[in-house]
Amino acid sequence: MVADFAELRAQMVERQLHRRDIDDERVLAAMGEVPREEFVPERYRRRAYSDSALPIGEGQTISQPWIVAAICQALALGGGERVLEVGSGSGYSAAVLARLAAEVIGIERHEPLAAEARRTLDRLGVGNVELLVGDGSRGLPERAPFEAIAVHATAPTPPQTLLGQLADGGRLVVPIAAERADLLTVFQRRGEELRLKEIGPCRFVPLIGEEGFGPG
Repeated sequence: MVADFAELRAQMVERQLHRRDIDDERVLAAMGEVPREEFVPERYRRRAYSDSALPIGEGQTISQPWIVAAICQALALGGGERVLEVGSGSGYSAAVLARLAAEVIGIERHEPLAAEARRTLDRLGVGNVELLVGDGSRGLPERAPFEAIAVHATAPTPPQTLLGQLADGGRLVVPIAAERADLLTVFQRRGEELRLKEIGPCRFVPLIGEEGFGPG
């Protein structure tokens, strides 16, 4: 079964990522190394490398592989950054980010998901991820600024508090609610200026919290 998952992982990288404009070699390598099957419930393991999101409990999902890769590529990480991740879920994307940055601090509002994610990351020997439980929409002001921020839930508007926690030159990737679909968007800080680039349509669970769609 391990060999089967390794083959499925390689096929996922080639067919779902490389052929669909994911060309950052570090991102492709990280996606090829992290065992996605370890981050999904047992009953979904055979679908771990399908081109879709999967349920992980608490009404949450593990994102489609392409979405995880697109967010990582848009962050343009060089290896030395400190990354804030909002909505860590199963811990899968944090494990990918851990291979691309120096430190990852994840915030998950569902304690059971955070606890399971910690166990999985520990089991896999991922040592540069710290997982916290709380309202990720507020970020982590006491640890700011961050060179990169990844948000795995749809915000109603550009999250001003998170944008304020970006370091100069830093990037925030977040889906923004739009009329027909969520729109995955990159913000880059240049001094007092924020540059915006749209990646494309996507679908995420809503960001719940003070600066999201209200308290859960």
